[in-house]
Formats: sequence, C-alpha cells, structure tokens
Amino acid sequence: MSSRGRPVATSHAQIEAAAFRLFAARGFESVTMADIAAEVGVGRRTLFRYFESKNDIPWGQFDRTLDGFRAILAATPADAPLAEAVQGAVLRFNEYPADAEPSHRDRMRLILETPALQAHSVLRYAEWRGVIAEHVARRTGLGPSDTLPRTVGSVSLALAISAYEGWLADPGSDLSALLEETMQSLRDYLG
Repeated sequence: MSSRGRPVATSHAQIEAAAFRLFAARGFESVTMADIAAEVGVGRRTLFRYFESKNDIPWGQFDRTLDGFRAILAATPADAPLAEAVQGAVLRFNEYPADAEPSHRDRMRLILETPALQAHSVLRYAEWRGVIAEHVARRTGLGPSDTLPRTVGSVSLALAISAYEGWLADPGSDLSALLEETMQSLRDYLG
C-alpha cells in the first residue's frame, strides 16, 4: 500500500549536507536552489521554507547559532573582566563537534573564500558583532551603538577572521589555539 500525503520531512542538516556536496562537486556559483532541492528530494518551495536563499545555506541556522552565542555571553560571570568574558565566549562559540557535517572548516572556507558570499557575509558579520556589542553594552551601562560596544564587536570579529584565515591556510592548525592567540596578542599589545 502506498502512503499518501506529505513526504517525510527533511531537516536543515540534510539540506546543508546535500548543498555542500553539490558546492564541492560543482562550485558554489554553479549550484542553484533547484539543484539543491532535487538533491534533497523536495520541491523548491519547501527548500525556501528552510533557507531564504542559497547564500543562507553556508551559514546554517545562524539565528539559532546567535541565540547560543548570546547564552554563552550571558553565562559569563559578572565579575569576569570584560575582555576575558568576550574572549572566552568567542572560543566557546567556535567549538564544533569533529564529526559535524559539513565541517566547521568546510563551512568557513566556503564563507571566507567564495566571492559571491562576501556581500551576504557582511550582513551576518553585523549580526555577530551586534551580539557582542549588546553584551558589552549591558556590562558597561552603555548603548549597543556607543563607541566601546561597537568597537569591541568589530575588533572581536577582525581577530576571529584573522584566526580563521590562519586555520584555513594550515590544515594542521587548531582553531581554538589560533583564536586564543589572536585575541591574546591584541590584549598584550594594548596592555
């Protein structure tokens, strides 16, 4: 007896895995949302319920990821020095399971090395910086758009990107160590 009704639901993870397989085989720009939908076995309209655009897929469920980042920052002890709290949160934010599919390295390589994603990345980076700025604002009694919170968010992003670039350039490197090194080097320099 054949089953009727909707097919078995897919997930964000299945879509991401299929998309990354296609991106690896054909290149990001050559893959369409229709290609991804066909690979997953769903209609294009269904795919758009999960991701607004192809450019969103490499970022995964970024809104949820940012909620996790906010929770990490909120859990930092109130008496911890602000620089240590932000540094620790950035390190924890970048902890991904070794068996994640796609891997964190593949995800970051696609985001950082695909010209077609650069404009979209600016929007995501602004959201990421905003999470840090919100935290710094709460800790300092300033507004998120005041100079110090904005600056801490921007500098933290620049340091993280520097670490990602080093990590992608050296397959044997450890992202946590590089993040810690880049963030600590600035603190040492400023200290």
